[in-house]
Amino acid sequence: MFVGGKKGYLLDLEGVFHQGEHLLPGAAETLTCLREKKIPFVFLTNTTTKSEKNIRQDLKQLGLVIRENEILTTPKMAATYLKKTGKSKVRLILADQVKEDVLGLEQVEENPEAVIIGDIGDAWSYDLLNSIFRNLIAGSKLIALHKGKYWQTKEGLSLDIGAFITGLEYATNITAKVIGKPSPSFFRSGLDHLGLFASDCSMIGDDIESDVGGAKELGIQGILVKTGKFREEQLKTSRVKPDFILDTIGSLVQNEI
Repeated sequence: MFVGGKKGYLLDLEGVFHQGEHLLPGAAETLTCLREKKIPFVFLTNTTTKSEKNIRQDLKQLGLVIRENEILTTPKMAATYLKKTGKSKVRLILADQVKEDVLGLEQVEENPEAVIIGDIGDAWSYDLLNSIFRNLIAGSKLIALHKGKYWQTKEGLSLDIGAFITGLEYATNITAKVIGKPSPSFFRSGLDHLGLFASDCSMIGDDIESDVGGAKELGIQGILVKTGKFREEQLKTSRVKPDFILDTIGSLVQNEI
């Protein structure tokens, strides 16, 4: 039996199926089981350090084969959103390989209509933030690929781009358009991709706020795994109460595999 008893699953990747260059317990077996049982699923990832192609290639080397139609990433969704709003000239604050996923837009440094911000690691600086600040007060739209607070790295928990996005919002009085989790539109994209209603699905993630909390706001069942960025203390203090808690993703289908 599958935990949650729903028709389909929205799945986080980092911290749930893998941690850096290592698969997490039950990851490959769970993916195989979902396919064999024909359970609809899609991976929703806030990862913006790699292109979609590179994410899938790297995971394939680890033994986790993800097909192109099984993953939704924020850079491609940001490009789609901006094209729909009629904005084509953008400044990209992204890792170089991720820029290839932002299709159909003109990359500019001066007078952009929008600034798209993702993960750039140690490249953040006061000069860069000031430059973005000037773009925004001159009229550029602020597009955040996500607004994560922190993430799990091999060095431990590390500050994520949410801190920079929030600082820019505070300084400019502008509210960012958040593309990734916990934005409701991102979860809705997952539901649309599967052709299911919120009540039909569970969201499985390691972030009690962005993954579980964001999903539950839309009426999607929230399942928290005790891997990745999970911390027992945060579970105790968070206003978000998961519907189920799993030790690992392998526990999702323990009785099936």
